[in-house]
Amino acid sequence: MPLVDMPLDQLYTYQGRNPRPDDFDAYWDAGLAEMHALDPQLELVPYPMQAPFAECFDLYFTGIGGARVHAKYLHPTHVAEPHPAVVMFHGYSGDCGEWWDKLAYVGQGYTVAALDCRGQGGKSEDVGGVKGNTFRGHIIRGLDDVPEKLLYRSIYLDCAQLAGIVMGMPEVDGTRVAATGGSQGGGLTLACAALEPRITRVAPIFPFLCDYQRVWEMDLASGAYEELRTYFRQFDPLHAREAEIFTRLGYIDNQHLAARIRGEVLMPVGLMDTICPPSTQFAAYNKITAPKSLVVYPDFGHEGLPGVNDTIFNFLAGLRAPAAV
Repeated sequence: MPLVDMPLDQLYTYQGRNPRPDDFDAYWDAGLAEMHALDPQLELVPYPMQAPFAECFDLYFTGIGGARVHAKYLHPTHVAEPHPAVVMFHGYSGDCGEWWDKLAYVGQGYTVAALDCRGQGGKSEDVGGVKGNTFRGHIIRGLDDVPEKLLYRSIYLDCAQLAGIVMGMPEVDGTRVAATGGSQGGGLTLACAALEPRITRVAPIFPFLCDYQRVWEMDLASGAYEELRTYFRQFDPLHAREAEIFTRLGYIDNQHLAARIRGEVLMPVGLMDTICPPSTQFAAYNKITAPKSLVVYPDFGHEGLPGVNDTIFNFLAGLRAPAAV
């Protein structure tokens, strides 16, 4: 089999390259405390979708920094008792998508919430206010400010806050909530499940936002990771601050959050992925201590994976039965 990364047996033992800041746990504990202290000022605006089995809403809440964050929220009308829910996350620069593609889950009795990442293609507010460069991408945004200004800190906390809001809805059984998404959505799925460990099923597809230094060392800082290259070329051309920069990026590296995950994980990965290299994904996967399994596609890269949506749908079907008391 051709290789773009390590052989599979080495991937299963790889532990990552990007440094972990010494105060990593304190950093995220403080972020969660800030999030829990917020008044979300929840707003639900009905949306007239022609689906008789579903009620659809534009959901807005106040997140970190006072930003108004948007998600699509759909729940079934044919299920009386509290039921499971799925929180969904989109790819880099995109948005939460259209209503129709959430309806398969609603038809099976799930509530669905799909986040718009702040500052990307949807309706969420980006409050800005950071020092330094914002050119090219969101990984580096806030990198020259205090670590609390890293944009992905706010986005990760938005994910956890949305999951908590969903768990608190009267129609939802908060013990049966899942998270899923691909690429950036896969990275946000990991972050959400780590920061909201009540998530019970976790399905990240080829997750982004893992092991930044490994991406750099593989000379794959292009496409989704191009901003890493641009940042060094413009702001640290001699790499005098390389260790400092990668250590600071470690705050938003999902491999370091992965050990907080408590829900069962199913992670599809393509071994020919040159956008989010397999080793970066395994760096996170190998640190997960919860029940976990992989779906490995040897000949596929960062692209549609045959059967993957059916596989995840069946994996999340385990939420339908209430947990045994």
